[in-house]
Amino acid sequence: MAIKGFIMYEGPSVLDGSPIVSIVTLKSQNDKTGDMVQQWIIRSDINPVAASKQKLDDAICGACPHKQNNNGSCYVNIGQAPLAVFKGYERGLYPVFNPELHGHLLRYRKVRLGAYGDPAAVPYAYTAEVVSYCKAHTGYTHQINHKNFDSRIAELCMISADSPKQAKKYQDQGFRTFRVSNADDTLYANE
Repeated sequence: MAIKGFIMYEGPSVLDGSPIVSIVTLKSQNDKTGDMVQQWIIRSDINPVAASKQKLDDAICGACPHKQNNNGSCYVNIGQAPLAVFKGYERGLYPVFNPELHGHLLRYRKVRLGAYGDPAAVPYAYTAEVVSYCKAHTGYTHQINHKNFDSRIAELCMISADSPKQAKKYQDQGFRTFRVSNADDTLYANE
């Protein structure tokens, strides 16, 4: 059977200590990103739909203002890919990553960090390991103000900002930023 992905990390969330798992999948049918390797960060003890509904997703999303259970604008359909990844995890579909056996499957690929969940929920070393095998990566974090934020995550991810003022503040601190905007919003020279 072809390997569909790996468990890169399984343990406590950096954000709140709840049990999480970081799973990297090798195939994607996402039209926006193309066939990138995807990092999914989900609770390991409860399916992501239930975690969102019960407001138990701080372990993976922190205090992100876009969380669905806050009536936020998160675009991820939790009942699709995140739930499918969780069900695969429950069935034992994903082996634990072994560099000798699996590293070659990531080489020359691009990886999307946090296809669901925030990369800052995973200890830095595990996400950095994924990136080290791939030729390119993309990722965003909304956790810069979290008390447990590891600033090294900013080496791997852009900092999500919710306003031009916030973006400028983070840029003045030396961070690269990403800001969701409306179609009629102005983009500034630093964006």
